[in-house]
Amino acid sequence: MSEILNKDDMFRIGVITEPHGVRGEVKVFPTTDEPGRMGRLKVVYMEQKGELIPLHPLGARPQKNLMIMKFQEFEDRDAVERLRKCELFITRDNAVKLRRDEYYISDLIGLNCVDEDNNKVGILSEVYETGANDVYEITKDDGSKVLLPAIKQCILDVDVAGGIVKVHILEGL
Repeated sequence: MSEILNKDDMFRIGVITEPHGVRGEVKVFPTTDEPGRMGRLKVVYMEQKGELIPLHPLGARPQKNLMIMKFQEFEDRDAVERLRKCELFITRDNAVKLRRDEYYISDLIGLNCVDEDNNKVGILSEVYETGANDVYEITKDDGSKVLLPAIKQCILDVDVAGGIVKVHILEGL
């Protein structure tokens, strides 16, 4: 019996932008921090018309800000022409292993945020990757938003399993 796949339990690694050449290659805009891994994956899943279709990468190489990928399933340009804007996903077990105090963004979104005294602050609604450090957007019950840098002074504890992020809101934020 095969495992039932749910896109919500997967990580998007890229979006097919267009065909490349005549041998069935496609240009992929990577949405992962490590696009170089794309060619080493054994299977990726393409969403097409609401269905997850397994694809088997034969290789990937960088080209400017894109990756050129070839899949076992497609022989020529005509076969990949209809794949524009299709998203590519991997299962959680194929994701990059996290180091201590690292989290998948998808696991953080929706967590309850509380202050040092366990008073509810809001819900973590977005994570912005800025380069220096991530920024967490917390949406309060009244709809207003607070932006907190993901630094030790502001993010005191993250308990993904418990669904809680303990935060300290610095004066002026």
